[in-house]
Amino acid sequence: MQDAAPAVQRLLDIMARLRDPQTGCPWDRAQDFASIAPYSIEEAYEVADTIAREDWDGLPDELGDLLLQVVYHAQMADEKGMFDFATVATLIGDKMVRRHPHVFGDTEATPGQWEHGKAQERLARNRGGTLDDVPVGLPALLRARKLSARAARTGFDWDTVAEVAAKVDEELDELKVELESGDREKIFDELGDVLFTLATLARKLDMDPEACLRQANAKFTRRFTAVEHDLADRGLALVDVDVKTMEEGWQAVKRRERAAQD
Repeated sequence: MQDAAPAVQRLLDIMARLRDPQTGCPWDRAQDFASIAPYSIEEAYEVADTIAREDWDGLPDELGDLLLQVVYHAQMADEKGMFDFATVATLIGDKMVRRHPHVFGDTEATPGQWEHGKAQERLARNRGGTLDDVPVGLPALLRARKLSARAARTGFDWDTVAEVAAKVDEELDELKVELESGDREKIFDELGDVLFTLATLARKLDMDPEACLRQANAKFTRRFTAVEHDLADRGLALVDVDVKTMEEGWQAVKRRERAAQD
């Protein structure tokens, strides 16, 4: 295994050079925390996408892009005298040791140990509320799952998956009532309740709702594109056919997929 220190130091030096006020890159010098933050989120999703596609050859490159985001933020903070990359690495190292006393200390692993450690850290940061440090900037579906999970650790939860599924049905019924009323504000509110409860159902099933939705997105894209290609083979475009024809094509694609799986 390679010694990572020289490679990390080289990356830090490159970032410092890019941000140099005299000789750096004009674009990199112009950036700040707010302008770089969206790229950090984007790179994290690209890592997740690479893993979902099992592109193991491409994963090191995507992880490098994500690491660059950490280095970028650390460099900007260092320039302001706030902290540096070493501080970031030290803090996460200390945190992992602190949260794993059964590995790095002489205690036995106990149920709820991780969450207890996080609760103590929240208190130390004067953020004592159970939900206080669930980041607002997370994708809404992922944040819904995290809020539900955090609340569940206090006992605020359903006992079974069936109970959550029943709650989904209840929320759908409430949405249907508002759809009949035509009140867009109430429809908006009830639709949010449905989505939140679905995220809770995913959590109860020990599934990631973002991953579930990504798979559904990929499936829809694959099937829709197949319908489009099938029509093109007949010299037709989507705008040339009605919804019934599209649905027939959709069902044909589904049948092909099932046959390929059998």
